[in-house]
Amino acid sequence: MRLVIFLALLPWFSALSAPPNVIFIMADDQGSVDLGCYGTKELVTPNTDALAERGVRFTQFYSAAPVCSPSRAGAMTGRWPVRAGVPNNCASQQGAKGALPPEEVTMAEMFKAAGYATAHIGKWHIGYTPETLPQAQGFDHSFGHMGGCIDNYSHFFYWSGPNIHDLWRNGVEVFHDGTFFPDLMVQEASEFIEKHPAQPFFIYYAMNTPHYPYQGDAKWLEHFKDMPYPRKLYAAFVAAQDERLGRLFAKLDPLGLRENTIIVFQSDNGHSTEERAHFGGGSAGPYRGAKFSLLEGGIRLPAIISWPKSLPQNQARDQTAHACDWLPTLAELTGVKPPQKHLDGRSLATIIRDAKAPSPHEKHALHWQIGNGPNADWAVRDGDWKLIGRSRDTSSSDGKSIQLENLLFNISSDPGEKTDLAEQHPDILARLRQLHDGHLK
Repeated sequence: MRLVIFLALLPWFSALSAPPNVIFIMADDQGSVDLGCYGTKELVTPNTDALAERGVRFTQFYSAAPVCSPSRAGAMTGRWPVRAGVPNNCASQQGAKGALPPEEVTMAEMFKAAGYATAHIGKWHIGYTPETLPQAQGFDHSFGHMGGCIDNYSHFFYWSGPNIHDLWRNGVEVFHDGTFFPDLMVQEASEFIEKHPAQPFFIYYAMNTPHYPYQGDAKWLEHFKDMPYPRKLYAAFVAAQDERLGRLFAKLDPLGLRENTIIVFQSDNGHSTEERAHFGGGSAGPYRGAKFSLLEGGIRLPAIISWPKSLPQNQARDQTAHACDWLPTLAELTGVKPPQKHLDGRSLATIIRDAKAPSPHEKHALHWQIGNGPNADWAVRDGDWKLIGRSRDTSSSDGKSIQLENLLFNISSDPGEKTDLAEQHPDILARLRQLHDGHLK
């Protein structure tokens, strides 16, 4: 009898003693506060909220950029996007220019070198040439779209140049006409997990949601029908996203993998106010700005890490954190060797475990830059002070933005960035500008 019980429990003991699996989830254009665990009352996100209950939620987490490709490049390499060679959005047409350079070392390459099975599932958008596709950047398996977004049923990219079908499995075009792309992602991830029962795995789960086109399920559109437009379209899409994440998480439990799987969740940038996104739908809550803006609403985002076996649960962290921090953080937590290249990110392992530990960015300023040259958008945050060197306010629901230059804010006392303090504190403005100049060098 004891032998039977031991054999039944053996998979669980093996999982708990094995290296942790890692699932890195990136939402697309999800607003700063658009989860129940971040205070929203009208959205339905029970599965992502449950992830926060089993993990640590950050309240001052920043993306690497306010737009897709640079944000992803920063997270995947642990390096400022400009240093990683991705100052702007990358190609959405096959063979076009704009990509994460092949010599950059990705999170997938780091884990693969440590013996992990690696998979990219979902959106790529950091290279559309053979040498810059996922399998050339450390992924054993890849399924998804290589450009910026797709229609979730036809899997076509419609938004610039000729309309193109954009769905690939390991470099081979595949067709799943009429099947909801989030469902295909769950199916692909589940099959990958099943194929590696005894090998640790790293999955980069990059969703096409809630990026336009808003395509929530009929039941969710009905559920939110009385909500104001366009919030109801966005809400239905976020609920559809959360429901599929619940199915992904549920895949781990029967296999005895949940306790020893690290799950990271973040959005790539703030919600979109583009015409294609109905001029809004998402929310930055108390923050100013949205996608494309270096104001808080464009870069301050939901971020969660959960590892039930080893990390605190149902806790929040107010220390500043940044998407470039994930690579060194995951390297430390899993015990794998980080890349030898210079990393701009700092490990968050200490503050994740200890709410009283100082942010690693207390001594290292945070930098953002989109583009190159004198017309580049840029910002820097050092302690409580943030300088918007050049950016725009994209908060408006009419698709128009306001150009911003040389604005100084105290984020601690003014997180909504309403009061420019540049004239009152020219010394601080000069110091932050000097930090930016040093960053460029």
